Amino acid sequence: MRAQFILSEIGIGLRRNVTMTIAVIVTVMITLFLAGTGLLVHKQVDVMKGYWYDKIEVTIYLCGENSSSTNCGGKDVTEEQRQQLNTDLHSTPEVQKVYYESKQDAYKRFVQDFKESKDLVQNVSPDALPESYRVKLKDPKQFDVLATNFQDRPGVDSVQDLKKVLDPVFKLLNVMQGVAWFVAGIMLLSAMILISNTIRLAAFSRRRETGIMRLVGASNFYIQVPFLLEGAIAGLLGGVGACGLLALGYQFIIVDRVRPLVRFTKFIGWDAVTSTVPLVLLAGIVMAGLASFFTLRRHLRV
Repeated sequence: MRAQFILSEIGIGLRRNVTMTIAVIVTVMITLFLAGTGLLVHKQVDVMKGYWYDKIEVTIYLCGENSSSTNCGGKDVTEEQRQQLNTDLHSTPEVQKVYYESKQDAYKRFVQDFKESKDLVQNVSPDALPESYRVKLKDPKQFDVLATNFQDRPGVDSVQDLKKVLDPVFKLLNVMQGVAWFVAGIMLLSAMILISNTIRLAAFSRRRETGIMRLVGASNFYIQVPFLLEGAIAGLLGGVGACGLLALGYQFIIVDRVRPLVRFTKFIGWDAVTSTVPLVLLAGIVMAGLASFFTLRRHLRV
């Protein structure tokens, strides 16, 4: 009987404030969608960092006839300098692996990388590409140690680190994530205010019923339950809508458009989306429940 009464009260409350309830659901949906997007962007940054940092190599270009570095003095690297660099690289604690790439090997890789640009390949000869040592570090963040030790060594033209190229990209993604969280925070505040107003209006419109309930001995908690559940239901529906938007956004933006075009990195999978869904739903219920609870404590006077 009590459960039936509570359910009927919830239905009455939702029907009386249908416009405000819809506004709450939409606001919560947008808020949680932005928060979920921020969480997915965070996961995407972690996936990209893990993918690229595992592949990052430091390239030490050796002096050649086309070298512009003053360290080379217009001369090719000597065999003695080449061997000394090889020995020192293998004995460096921060180094995991060392690969030597001759001019011919560099040219073969260049042809493979730019096989679709025939005009560019035809205008480049093997002698135009420098020989190099490609070094894989145990920790990519230790590039500065390697650069300091080898940048000015005899026979070295330059030291290049792919991490410096990727860091701006990661910083941009982190900024995007921060913006998403900031906007979600503002929307969260707006949603809680809107939920609070909706619950307050519902309590005011049913003040006669709640007064009668108090007179017959109903507890505060029993009186408040229908209002709390109204807010929780609105929050849950908003969370469901947000999860739907996240799934649609992932499918139509990442899977259908971005992933086929951008093949040089790794993207989050559906597992990242599905693991975000429970958090979004829980956040919707908790957010609406807390807003309803504190509103009732302040405004429900019977």
